[in-house]
Amino acid sequence: MSRAGRLPDFLAGLPPDLLAGLDADWLHRARADQLPPEGDWTIWAVIGGRGCGKTRAGAEWVDALARGDPAFTGEAVGRIALVGETLHDVRDVMIEGESGLLNLPRRGRARPVWFPSRRRLVWGNGAVAQAFSAEEADSLRGPQFGAAWCDEIAKWRDTEAAFDMLQFGLRLGARPRSLVTTTPRPVPLIRRLLADPRTVVTRARTHDNAENLAPDFLSAVVGRYAGTRLGRQELDGELIADRPDALWTREGIEAARVAAAPDLSRIVVAVDPPASSGARSDACGIIAAGRQGERAFVLADASLRRATPEAWAAAALALYHRLEADALVVEVNQGGEMAESVIAQCDPAVPVVAVRARRGKYLRAEPVSLLYARGLVHHVGALPALEDEMCDFGPDGLSNGASPDRLDALVWALTDLMLGARAEPRIRRM
Repeated sequence: MSRAGRLPDFLAGLPPDLLAGLDADWLHRARADQLPPEGDWTIWAVIGGRGCGKTRAGAEWVDALARGDPAFTGEAVGRIALVGETLHDVRDVMIEGESGLLNLPRRGRARPVWFPSRRRLVWGNGAVAQAFSAEEADSLRGPQFGAAWCDEIAKWRDTEAAFDMLQFGLRLGARPRSLVTTTPRPVPLIRRLLADPRTVVTRARTHDNAENLAPDFLSAVVGRYAGTRLGRQELDGELIADRPDALWTREGIEAARVAAAPDLSRIVVAVDPPASSGARSDACGIIAAGRQGERAFVLADASLRRATPEAWAAAALALYHRLEADALVVEVNQGGEMAESVIAQCDPAVPVVAVRARRGKYLRAEPVSLLYARGLVHHVGALPALEDEMCDFGPDGLSNGASPDRLDALVWALTDLMLGARAEPRIRRM
């Protein structure tokens, strides 16, 4: 659908030439995450996926500051720093790129002039934007600025040195500010910026800018990587990191991921029911997995939050029937006979394997993590919520400070399929 097709009726009825002018105006066209936030901030961090419009947001902000656009600022900023990973990146992306400063819709305004030998972009009013490479942090010694645009800062090799040196040069005007546009990576500077109370963060996904992206890119690239660690970082702009003492790593999970499972000799749906269904109750972990030969395949995550016994039983049974599974594996520590009773009331013909935890979560999970380490367990497609719990699960038995209910269900399923009665937890079949 065209942008005009999404406008309110009274705008859609305007003359085409006037409507085209509105569509070319950045304040009209931009998404909320592409416009500078209000308030007393020092750093504006635009965190987003590839192709989400970060560069356009940065270029429009710098151009508005240089011109003194009253919609952005009442006073022009005379000196601005443009910092990229390399000078090549500054020129080819920030200045001459398709969404760069030289290619913005001018809307009747004169284009700034680029002087490559001097690494300067000069506007008609005398405002200057100077290009710097993050590889040459010392080049930022001496110059001073009223604003700075730092692009793809998570890629900079000597991130801390270049960014810190830039801060010493931001000393012109009443309120020097910086804009950071980047796809996130779990590097220390990104963590520090996101935790800084002076930083305002706006986020965007690749799909948010779908109208400006090639359909083939969306179907091929977005479709292929959606939900994976790489996709969540590069497309959704999420900061994905592993816990250093976790039993699993994202690299290991990614390396063993498959698009489809083979014919399986046994399939189970494991359930880790919560003790209650109140607002503060744990989630109900519901994980399906199957086995073929010496390998296991994690098939689905149907976990629910704050589910009643009837709700989680219905979800588990629906997954059981959809996959034509062989059994439900249900932890009975929390609910005891109640879990068995609820399932029997919903579908008495379904075989139930009752399991009782006799050891802590970490000790139960260790044998299963070794199966992953040996390359014997594959995730079929992306299971992001489950994988987040796995990669943040450590010796304290928690994941992101909470009970790892999806992980618990995974452990029960793979223990039944791959470890059986030879390993804890001991299994009592009904």
